[in-house]
Amino acid sequence: MKSGFWQKSLGLRPGDNWKKELIAGAVSYFSVVYIVMVNANILHDAGMPLKAAMIGTILTSIAGCLLMAFGGKSPIVVVPGMGINAFFTYTLVHSMKLGWEEALMVVAVTGVLFTIVTFTSLYRIISEAIPQNLQHGITVGIGLFLTFIGLQKSEIVIAHQTTFVTIGHFSDPSVIVACITLLLALVLFIRGIQGGLLISILAGTGLAYLLGAVKPAQQMESGHIFKQYGAIFGHLSWSGIGSLVFWIAVFLLLLIVVFENIGLIAAQTRMIERPENFKGSLRALSLTNIFAGIFGSSPVVAAAETTAGIAAGGRTGLTSLVSAVLFGATFFFIPLLAYIPDSAIAPILIVIGGLMVQNVKEMDFGDLTEAFPAFLIMVMIPFTYSIVDGMAFGFIAYPVVKLARGKGRDVSPVLYGIAALFVANFVLHSLM
Repeated sequence: MKSGFWQKSLGLRPGDNWKKELIAGAVSYFSVVYIVMVNANILHDAGMPLKAAMIGTILTSIAGCLLMAFGGKSPIVVVPGMGINAFFTYTLVHSMKLGWEEALMVVAVTGVLFTIVTFTSLYRIISEAIPQNLQHGITVGIGLFLTFIGLQKSEIVIAHQTTFVTIGHFSDPSVIVACITLLLALVLFIRGIQGGLLISILAGTGLAYLLGAVKPAQQMESGHIFKQYGAIFGHLSWSGIGSLVFWIAVFLLLLIVVFENIGLIAAQTRMIERPENFKGSLRALSLTNIFAGIFGSSPVVAAAETTAGIAAGGRTGLTSLVSAVLFGATFFFIPLLAYIPDSAIAPILIVIGGLMVQNVKEMDFGDLTEAFPAFLIMVMIPFTYSIVDGMAFGFIAYPVVKLARGKGRDVSPVLYGIAALFVANFVLHSLM
């Protein structure tokens, strides 16, 4: 009776091997656990306490994996998304001047709207209204942005008064550590080593201390970790909810999480040959984004590293349940994780950025009216240091070039509305 209940709750079918599911859950966890350090590091740049951000990341991942296990019945691991966390810190907080508390409210409100979208047919309408080239252009642009951030944080690239950026100083131990960690991460990734990114971070950390590239006192924060977490748990601020900037942030974040997750979840449910799990998985993920705002994290995605668990035999919610349990065990290592320096984490941003840029091969460059707006998004996101401003250039240019070509009817009303919103945002900022 109890066995049947668990089988039904987690989507286990006759023929599913529970031993493989357990192994797959562990493989998925070790493939993606690096996100605890990397995501917290990026949230720390937004002003959030480092160890508290680690707790928020872990709790959000646990909630996401549990919802996916019992709601989606899929082996998909849910964690804060790379690229989206950059949007949270460097666009919402740094560019749009929202406090991190207001940014968490943006995440929670986006989660509520995303949930409404997934429980209706709106997710299809939004996805189909935005041309594929623009969607891929956003992914590529965010990948280039992450790469630039990684190069900055590692000091492989530094500021220059005349040329704005230049190569760093290779006499600096931190730069040496970052370069070696980057090479190691690339080798392990290309060789298909499970948990290669985590291994690279740990090896880079050891090398940083060996070369004297970091001091322990610089990384640690005083106080009990859960006492620090009280400073971010549930600290969502309503103060900006009446402003246009807040709702522009919500709208853009909604577009990004919809684009990211529809494609990822569709691909992963096809891999396990259970496409009927798509809706339940998408809904579980949308609900997790509400918890992300409450727990103190950036929005979540269906982790690309899930494919490692699927390759190991994961087919059901038991895989994501195992990952959730292992994320719970990660709490015991938070004091040690706080010692990891930027020089060991930044190279991972560069690797992930490179993976995201691969979406360029999915783009159509044969039609200039499709290619050039996407090109503007790709280059303007890193060059303006703002995902919003980069997207704005492409989304405004798209209807303009289509109208110039006499193809104005090819542009959806939704896209015209988005372009008008971006123009209004630029006008608003020029008047402030």
